[in-house]
Amino acid sequence: MRRESSLHARSGDMSFVADFHQEALKKDQGPERYLKIQLELEEEVSLSEVEFRFFIVSGLRSLHGEVGAALTFDLLEHDEVSNVAVLRVSREGLVKLWSSLTLLGFYKNQRCAFRVLQVSSSPPES
Repeated sequence: MRRESSLHARSGDMSFVADFHQEALKKDQGPERYLKIQLELEEEVSLSEVEFRFFIVSGLRSLHGEVGAALTFDLLEHDEVSNVAVLRVSREGLVKLWSSLTLLGFYKNQRCAFRVLQVSSSPPES
């Protein structure tokens, strides 16, 4: 009897993503995670740091309510031209932050998407 790989056996099971993420967290028990993200918009729009942060908080509020909006994260770097940013969040808050970014689909009536470029336990190199 041939054993299927765990990826193939669970390809239709969305819990695979959650399991994979939990395993990644177990490997490094550091207290913080760094996300390098990019906001892609239909038309070129420059967001200030304040606008960028407010947009992220609005996504947290939309998905997780006022408790989610109170999630502590730091906007460490932000490039207004490319809309690339580096966020720092607690290990425990990573899933809430990432999920809210994923579900943000419009910015001022313009389609948009956040792309997570890198997740690490140390700040990414610029």
